[in-house]
Amino acid sequence: MYPARFDYAAPQSIEEAVELLGRANGEAKVLAGGQSLVPMMKLRFASPEMLIDINNIPGLAYHSADPDGTYRIGALCRHVDLEKDENLASQQPTMAAAAPLIADPIVRTRGTLVGSLCHSDPQGDWASVMSALGGSIVAQGPNGRRSISCIDFVTGPFQNVLEFDELAVEAVVPAPVGTRAGGYLKLERRVGDFATVGVAVSIEFSGTQVTRAGIGLTGVGASTICAGEAATMLVGQDLNADNIDRVAVLAAEISQPRSDHRGSEAYKRHMVATFVTRILSKLLPTTQKVA
Repeated sequence: MYPARFDYAAPQSIEEAVELLGRANGEAKVLAGGQSLVPMMKLRFASPEMLIDINNIPGLAYHSADPDGTYRIGALCRHVDLEKDENLASQQPTMAAAAPLIADPIVRTRGTLVGSLCHSDPQGDWASVMSALGGSIVAQGPNGRRSISCIDFVTGPFQNVLEFDELAVEAVVPAPVGTRAGGYLKLERRVGDFATVGVAVSIEFSGTQVTRAGIGLTGVGASTICAGEAATMLVGQDLNADNIDRVAVLAAEISQPRSDHRGSEAYKRHMVATFVTRILSKLLPTTQKVA
């Protein structure tokens, strides 16, 4: 199918984009990578009156760490930019584990992390990663900028808290409290498919003690699930097989999967627990590895 007719604008600055969004009064969509938006427009699941292409706005294609360790990802940073960054694994191990699992190589070439967050797909990988990392999204509107926690950003399937005249300009990962470790595991029917189950885990250590922990779940609820109650069970403790098992069981209980053609509810819960266990067990000393 062909998309419905729409106006097109290519602003040269963030301020111009915000002005255009305001004038459109909620009838515009922002185009960054377009890997989710364009297919929805072709199927007429989305029919915006205006498409605002931000690819000509300079200074948004970055991903870098501040001196204090805060990590920033601009609105035009492509998935592939993160995938090919040789330093990402040491700086952001959870992000590094997820980057090569995002969709397929074609999508990763054009799609963006910030765009994926704004699309708010329950099966989107980056939302779980950013949730586990305690990340936030910076939005700019006519009254300036505001920071929105990723945990609070999504309000439902394909819905978020952005106002119609706000542009998401960057995603932010806070500086670590200690040494950061973690991972992302994803169950998919074939390479490039949406996640049947995805689990993101981020742990920060001071010595052997956990100083911060986060767990995000993909594809097992109406939106991304932050399993914060499970993750905080690790804080203030040394990581061991017993508390890994408890955290995995609680994360599975917090998940909200539904039985469908991808698998039963029980199977998906089992995979949540399995993935949590696998990621955390890799962080144990060799003598304590969990099977």
